[in-house]
Amino acid sequence: MPSIDRIDENGAVVGQHELSDSLVQDTINIGLLHQVVTAELAGHRQGTAAAKNRHQVAGTGAKQFRQKGTGRARAGSAKVPNWIGGGVAFPPQPRSYAVKVNKKVKVQAFRMALADLVAGGTVRVLAGSKFEEPSTKKAASILAKTGLDNPTLVLVGPEEIDALKSFRNLTGTRVLPIGEAEVQDYVWAKSLLFTDAAVSFLEGGVAEGGDS
Repeated sequence: MPSIDRIDENGAVVGQHELSDSLVQDTINIGLLHQVVTAELAGHRQGTAAAKNRHQVAGTGAKQFRQKGTGRARAGSAKVPNWIGGGVAFPPQPRSYAVKVNKKVKVQAFRMALADLVAGGTVRVLAGSKFEEPSTKKAASILAKTGLDNPTLVLVGPEEIDALKSFRNLTGTRVLPIGEAEVQDYVWAKSLLFTDAAVSFLEGGVAEGGDS
């Protein structure tokens, strides 16, 4: 089982945490990771870009001037794309950018991304720290004493709202409830900090046959 350091608020190592083998996968497949991360990022695109075509713009479809004798090129509707104020040729329309990725592939990508961070020795578990109220100052002090390099991903338990609010304003830090973290978050990070509640939630999901 891979082990990661458990640290206190002062950055001192207070023990080791043994991660389940089912959470990590040693063999890294860059192509598979790229596929999943690209799909996740595409899924976040709003897809609301739009423009009007010649049938949607306001205007008349009447011929603009007589066919002969003006010295100008023959023209019909003023709504054609090559006229000022006309519609756009092949305009963008609202669409979904979502890409379907097999659930087993997502799980495999997560295990690769986590294993890469563990192998780099940049994963820690924050032991016994409780946030009774939001405190960015306390969160900044904790991260400074861990010795971890940014960008840092901080994963908290589903109920640790005060901890989430404490870390979220720190530069170079991304904090998420453990259940909402995606593969692209793990790939983005150079360092990873779990709370005890986050690790328990993650391993509980594995025990129940789930993933991250």
